[in-house]
Amino acid sequence: MSDDASLTLREARARYFRENGFGEDGGYAKRWVSVRVGPLPLAFPNSQARVRAVRYHDLHHVVTGYATDLRGEGEIAAWEIASGCAGFVAAWALNLYAFALGLATDAGATWRAFLRGRRTRNLYRARYDDALLAERVADVRERLGLGAGSWAPTPVDRAAFAAWATASFALWLASLALLATPLALAAAALRPLA
Repeated sequence: MSDDASLTLREARARYFRENGFGEDGGYAKRWVSVRVGPLPLAFPNSQARVRAVRYHDLHHVVTGYATDLRGEGEIAAWEIASGCAGFVAAWALNLYAFALGLATDAGATWRAFLRGRRTRNLYRARYDDALLAERVADVRERLGLGAGSWAPTPVDRAAFAAWATASFALWLASLALLATPLALAAAALRPLA
C-alpha cells in the first residue's frame, strides 16, 4: 500500500480501495463478501454490522500500513483486538477469525501488532463522519499514538495475547464443529443399516 501521510483519510482510503481492487465504495454496497483463505474461497453476507465495522477497519489499514494479505489481516486483527473494538460485535468476531490466521501465517508479526495495539488507540470510538474523513493521515496517526516504536512486553501483555489466541482458536473449532455436525448427521443417515 502506498503511503502519503499528507493525504486526508478520504483520499488515502480511495487510494487503498484502488490498490486493493475493492471498487470505489470499498464493496460496502455488495450483498455478499468473497474472500480467499489460501486456496479456499469463502463467501458470507455483507451485513450492516459488518459494513459499520469495516468502514473503520479500512481506515485502520490506511493509518497502520498493514496489508490486506493473510499476514496483514492477522496483524490488523491483533492490533484491533488489543486496542479494543468498542461496541462493534462484527469487528470482534471477524478479528477473532483473522487473529488465528495471523498466528498460522506469521505468529511473530501478529504478536508485534498485538503489542502495538496494547500501546495505541484506534478509531472505533470516533464518530464516523465527513470531519473524520477530512483529517490528514499524519494527524490521525499522531492522535492514535502510531509513531514508530518498539515496546517491551509485560507479563500482562503475554497473558492477554495467550487469552485472545485461545479465544480465536476456540471460535474456529466451534465454527468447524457447527459446519461438520450436519455433514456427519447426513452421512450417518445415508449409511445403510446393517
